[in-house]
Amino acid sequence: MSESILIIEDEIGLSKMLKRLLDKEGFQEVYQADSGAAALSQVKDHEIDLILLDVMLPDTNGFDLCQQIREISDVPIIFLTARTTDIDKLTGFSMGGDDYITKPFNPLEVAARIKAILHRQRRTKPETSQMFLTDRFVLHYDQAKLIVEGKEVNCPAKEFQLLKFMCQHPNRVFSVDHLYEKVWGDYSIVGKENTVMVHMSRLRQKIEKDPKRPEILKNVRGLGYMLNAQNDRSLQ
Repeated sequence: MSESILIIEDEIGLSKMLKRLLDKEGFQEVYQADSGAAALSQVKDHEIDLILLDVMLPDTNGFDLCQQIREISDVPIIFLTARTTDIDKLTGFSMGGDDYITKPFNPLEVAARIKAILHRQRRTKPETSQMFLTDRFVLHYDQAKLIVEGKEVNCPAKEFQLLKFMCQHPNRVFSVDHLYEKVWGDYSIVGKENTVMVHMSRLRQKIEKDPKRPEILKNVRGLGYMLNAQNDRSLQ
């Protein structure tokens, strides 16, 4: 299965068991985090399709973490917890959870619920383009692949995410704050202007004919950046 799963669980044995289960069920990308801080980092660094979230974590509780995740992502979240009261369940749903499974649980039930939620996601998710094609380059969203003049070019994660965002919103101007929030997950970080500028410069080196005179990733003085795409085609 192409969807990626994030397991947020500090009990090592249980986390390993869940990963083995998901591997066996055919999920090719299964990430793990044993704390709230590590989980937020994973959500920001990867495109996660579903989260399994333990309520009791060493640095936070799952309810608060769910609320934090909801500020940056609408990814489905299934709580896994030994807390079985109705109040706990209602709290989980009110914080943005999509399902609530109590411990001990049947692993096959967990797998079935994951598949059910992902199936609903596929049915309700609007069709989106899987690539962005111009006369100069092609960006394959699902494969995280950048092709420039017929040759694949290495594109690290943040550069890819930045270029993908710009390709999904062509001919629109975005401020540095907006770009940093969408790609890095925050807008209050000191030095974000330099970070965005450096990543834009690296992308220009890869996709522009003349990086010193960019025609695709353009700087709009005083406002931000824009992807100029007059000859683009977004394909299914």
